Formats: sequence, C-alpha cells, structure tokens
Amino acid sequence: MQKNILSRLQRWILILSATFFLLMAVARIFTFTLFNTGAFTWKSFGEVMWMGFRFDARDVGIMAILMLILGAIKPLHPFQKKLGKSVADTLWFIAIVLFTLFYAFDFGHFAYLDVRLNAQTLDFLHNTRISLGMMWETYHVIWILVGMIICIWLSFFWVKYTQRMIARSADRQEPYRKRRGLFSIIYFLLFGFGIFGKFDQFPLRWSDAFSLNSDFNAQAALNPFQSFFSTLAFRQSTYNEEKTREYYPLIAQYLGIEHPDSGQLNYNRHVVPDTSLPATTHPNIILVISESFSAYKSSLFGNPLNSTPFIDQMAVKSIFFDHMYTPGFGTARGVWTTITGLTDVEQNKTASRNPQIVDQQTIINSFKNYGHYYFIGGSTSWANVKGLLENNIDSLHIYEEKDYSVPRLDVWGISDHNLFTEANKVLAKQNRPFFAVIQTADNHRPYSIAAEDLKIFKKVTVPNDTLLKYGFTSNDELNAFRYFDYNVQHFIETIQKEPYFNNTIIAFIGDHGLVGNAEALFCKAYTAEGLTKNHVPFIIYAPQLVKPAKHTMLASQVDVLPVLAGIANIPYTNTGMGRDLLHVKDTTQNMAFIFEGEQQQLGLLKHHYFVTQLIGKPGKMKIFSLENNAPIPKNALTDSIQNDMQIWMQAFYETTRYITHHNKKNGNN
Repeated sequence: MQKNILSRLQRWILILSATFFLLMAVARIFTFTLFNTGAFTWKSFGEVMWMGFRFDARDVGIMAILMLILGAIKPLHPFQKKLGKSVADTLWFIAIVLFTLFYAFDFGHFAYLDVRLNAQTLDFLHNTRISLGMMWETYHVIWILVGMIICIWLSFFWVKYTQRMIARSADRQEPYRKRRGLFSIIYFLLFGFGIFGKFDQFPLRWSDAFSLNSDFNAQAALNPFQSFFSTLAFRQSTYNEEKTREYYPLIAQYLGIEHPDSGQLNYNRHVVPDTSLPATTHPNIILVISESFSAYKSSLFGNPLNSTPFIDQMAVKSIFFDHMYTPGFGTARGVWTTITGLTDVEQNKTASRNPQIVDQQTIINSFKNYGHYYFIGGSTSWANVKGLLENNIDSLHIYEEKDYSVPRLDVWGISDHNLFTEANKVLAKQNRPFFAVIQTADNHRPYSIAAEDLKIFKKVTVPNDTLLKYGFTSNDELNAFRYFDYNVQHFIETIQKEPYFNNTIIAFIGDHGLVGNAEALFCKAYTAEGLTKNHVPFIIYAPQLVKPAKHTMLASQVDVLPVLAGIANIPYTNTGMGRDLLHVKDTTQNMAFIFEGEQQQLGLLKHHYFVTQLIGKPGKMKIFSLENNAPIPKNALTDSIQNDMQIWMQAFYETTRYITHHNKKNGNN
C-alpha cells in the first residue's frame, strides 16, 4: 500500500492550484506580450509576473480554502462522501465557467480599451440588443464560444481526472494522520496568506500594482477578478457631459482659461513665471498635510485653551489664509484633493479607492528637476492612497513605517515627532531641489503621545465643561492637538539648522477639520451645518522668501498647489479646479465648494453665505449666514443670491465629475 504523507484532498488541492496558477500565468504572458506597446524588458516582465502571481494567489486561495472547509465537514468531504463529491464538482464547475468567462471578456476588453475588465461593462446590459449586435458584427462570436466551451470541458475533465486518479490511491495510513492535520493547518495558513497578499498592516490591493511605475504594467499585473470586483462599488461613478457643457462658460471664466473651448471642454491653464520678479531660485517645498487641523480648535482663531502657541507665532511670520475650507471630510478625500486639485466627488467610497480614476495629473510634476518625496508614519496602502501617489507623481520616493529605524507608536505608525525627524534626515542629504509631502497622524484617535516626548511635553488638564465649551471632547484630544503644535515646533527648530532651510517654503494645510461645538468662536451655522469639519488653517512659512500677510479671502483645498507653484514662480500646467489666489485679480468672487458624499449633499460658500442641497434634489436647498446668527430673510435679494449660488454649486459639481474622468496625466482633458 502506497504511503502518502499528504491526504487525497490535500494532493488534489495542490494539483488544481498549480494548474490554475499556470493558466493565469499563461493568460498574463499573452496580455503582456501582445498588448505591450513599449520596449520589452525582462525586468518589467518579471515584476509584472510576480505582482500578478500575488493577485492570482487570492483567487486560487479562496477556492483552496473552500475545499479545505468542505474536507473538514465530514458529510461534505469530496473523497469520502457522495454528497461531498457532488458539491465539490459543482463548485469547481462554477469556478471554471467564471474563470473562462472573466478571462475571455477581459482579453477582448483589454485589447479594445487597454484596461482590465471592470464593472462599467455591466452598463452594456442596459442596451443588450445593441451590445450583442456590436459583438456579433465585430468579433468571431461563434469561434469564441466554441473555444470557451472547449476550455471549460478540458478544465473540468482535468478536475475529474485528477479526482479519480487520486481517489484510487491509498489514504488510510494511521501513522500519518497527525501529520495530515498539521498539513491542513499549513495549507489553510498558506492559502490564507495568499488571500491577504503581503506581510503588512494592509492586504494586497489593486493600488499596489501601480508601484510598477507604468500604467500598462499595472494593468497587466492585475487580473479580471481583482479589477472587476474592485470597481463594482463605483458603477455609478460617472459624469453628465451635457450639464458640464452647460456650465462650461461659467467655469472657464472663473478658472481664467485663456482659450476656452466648449467643444473639447478644455480646462488646461499653462502658467508662465512672472518675469517682473527675480529669477526663481528653485525653492524647496515641504507640504505638511496635518491630521484633523480644525480651525476652531486652534488658538489661531481665538480658542482660549491655547492649543497651538507655536503655530500662532509662526503664522504671524507667514502667509496665513484664515478662510480655507476642505471640500470633503476624511483624510483620503483630503489627500486626493490636495494632490489633484479636484474635489473627491465619489458618493459611495473615496476616489482613491476607485481604480477607474486613479490616473490623474498633479501640479507636483510641474516642479521639474525636483526630487519628489512622500513621508507618512504608517502605510500609504490605507484607502489605496498608494495608487494615487505612485501612479501620478513622477519618480516619487515614498517613506513608510517600514523604512524608519524608530519604533511604532500606535496603529498609525511612528510618532509625528519621529516622522519629522526622519523626513529631515532624508531631505538634508539632497543635492537638488525637492518637493516633499509629510502626512501627520498623531492628532487622531487614539491620541497617542510618545513616552520619550513626555519628558519635555507636559499634558494639561482642563475641566470638562470648559473643554466642551471650546470644542474639545476630552483632555486626551486637547493634549493631542497641543502635541501636534509641539511637533511642529520641533520640526521648524530642527530644519532651521539645515542649509536648505533658507530656500524652503513650508506649508501646513489640514486634511480636514472635525465636527464639534464652535459656537463660542463662530456663528451657529458652523456647528449646526457641520462646517467645522471643513474649516482649516492654511499657513505658508518661508521667512527668507515671502512677506507675511493674513488673507481673509475664501479659499479651498483645491487651491493649495497652485498657490505654492505661484510662490515658487515656476511654469506649471493646472488641470484641476484650483487657482493661485495670490495672483487672482478679484478675490471677492471667490467660492469654496463642499461635497458630503456620506450625506449625499452639496454645499457652497460665497461672500458671507453658505448654501446646501441634497444631490439631485434642487428643492431641498437651504441658505445660512456666516456673519451672524440672524435668520436669512425671505425676499427677492436673498432669492437671487440663493439661485446664483445654486447654479455655481451645480457648476462645480458637474465640472469636477467630468474632469475627474478626463484628467489623465499623459493626456489632455
């Protein structure tokens, strides 16, 4: 009797897993070699195949674990019970049919559109007759169907053949029973890891494919299952071109488009340096995206709890925008908006999670011959931000928790104090200009403070009623906000000692604010309508390069990069919705667009008013004063103001949706 350490089920899973890995690899090789328009390199081929193998491991791992679970349920064991054999056959047949369908449609989809199969293809079902007619007239449908049937038959034949072959072998060796139990655990862990995809805080996601620094390589590394199900939640992520054209003249004028083209819907602005200013010294840029930097919680805006004493002093020596608003709430939305200059108008999830719009232009690339850096204490895999960054910022160097030699503080990675220190170590070594983004996290639950910093940083305790009156929910939150100020002071004092400091522009922008009680400092609309989660400071500190100034004009997070590019006085191309507010002739007409995806609500600030409206429900519009708590009178003047703001609000919304889907970094709008 033949002795097999592995059980029949384990051997069957191993054989079929290897078979499907091989088939997926062959499909990827065909995709890479047939559709690659660039130069073939073995390095790229190897990277694509390795990344693809990890994505394929997810699909194979799901089926393998399902078989292991069946084997653990005695009545459903594929080799011991007739019912189990029938269930296994059914599952494998369904898997083979899905595998064949997905890969067949994916191959045609990729050949036609250069992207993997995605959920948008379901839209063809709305016009089934037309779609089927197009397929019939375009492709050899009969031969394709014959090929698919043969593929399904051969694959299922192989499943049944291996099943019969293994069933004939012995499987009742008592000495090996414990080992087989151990191997079942090993199998489960191995395939479970295949589903997770990597040793990291976050599982393997589609955005990891874009670390290959090529759109084609990223698409080739993905597989149709990954691509389809990643985009399923974004089926309604679209735009209305007719409405976009309707609002184009308004937006073109607002953005200052010199050569408007309503036919092509051109939004590109090519900005040249101001020759009246001294020749640019190619200043370094450090942009700090500051976690939960709420305006009303900061003493910059009169909060008596003195939460940001150092930042207060720094702002006096800086360009300070005190009416800056983020269009959305949440760090992923804030990072997206800052980098792209476009409001995140995804309703279900964040734009960074949508593979269909990962390709976006950014003004950061206009900083030519600059080193590009992104520092975060944790991981950029969170919310798929990695795909947004690596796919769109040229030659980007990302530094994450795994790249630092300091200990982790909490779930968000290393402390901001260490993050600033580590960032400076890298930047101080650069011998050419750089554009660096530093994303902080400590001003966020669980409000951790590094033990070594508590030797210098002293916590405070404030009575609960005082905390609540001035916008804080706990002493932990207040101390976390103060800790952010402490870390900013540490960072500025550290880099002041570096040679690069005198030629560096350091900007601080909140990723978003926080909902809370701001009635002691602002009118009731901020608290009642949630503007506290949008109102953030924007500070540009460069004592050797800019003159201090406080600006009360309305500003939006989409304006951050145009303003920085304007101060740097570089030529740049702007394809987003932001403007260089320091060079806009009439800032009295400034507006700030607000989008609340979770509440399905739009908002707009203009002059001293704030309007809101549920998406698709124009009759549900409300208007509020930002000057005082007096109710808005109902008269012809306010009706006119409300109607005007409603038009602008819809114009921003429809235009942003359109540009988001037409803003590829290597193309035109």
